[in-house]
Amino acid sequence: MADLLGSILKSAEKPPTVGDKETRRRDREQAARRKKMQQDEKKKKAEFRKRMEKEVSEFIQDSKQQKRKYNSTGKIERSILHDVAEVAEFILCIWQEFAPSDDELEAYQKGMEWDPQKEQAALEEETAKKTQKRAVSPSSNYRDKYSHLIGTSAAKDAAHNKHTLEADQAWVIPVANKRDTRSIEQAMNEIRAKKHQKTGAEDTGTSTSNLFLYSINLQLA
Repeated sequence: MADLLGSILKSAEKPPTVGDKETRRRDREQAARRKKMQQDEKKKKAEFRKRMEKEVSEFIQDSKQQKRKYNSTGKIERSILHDVAEVAEFILCIWQEFAPSDDELEAYQKGMEWDPQKEQAALEEETAKKTQKRAVSPSSNYRDKYSHLIGTSAAKDAAHNKHTLEADQAWVIPVANKRDTRSIEQAMNEIRAKKHQKTGAEDTGTSTSNLFLYSINLQLA
């Protein structure tokens, strides 16, 4: 009987040592911290999305606003605003009719503020300089040009025919420009996309099909 009791006691699990208790406690604390961090991150994302939806909705409703600028954020936040933004310093939310010019986008990429009045003044000044430098070329007189070769009457007819041909050709559209290069599948997909946009706009009461997001990348020197 004593031998049986001894073997049972030997095979029983040893009580945890102080070191084992401390390790388990640390593991529990780390797991609790990770869970809390995940919950906080999820909450921040939800709040950010809610705030962005509110701001974009206000932008859509306010017809006086032409654009809205967002500062640099994390990749997850950028993806909420712009699905394809990989490396963006800020994002412009802008209506199609106020689409930025190439010069404006270039200024944003260089980290510069865009001043449309200043740029317009510079453009007018540059145009004025070119106008002053441009030499006035006399108009060609076809009758004088060809009179010594085929006579005044024939030269006049040739000049008239030339102007008529140029005027006719100005209204000619090349056949290649009339041809629809899209496949049937592409055309159908575009029709479905437009129909989907129209349906969504009717549901919300506001059309956003001409609302664009510009992902601006800064050019570091």
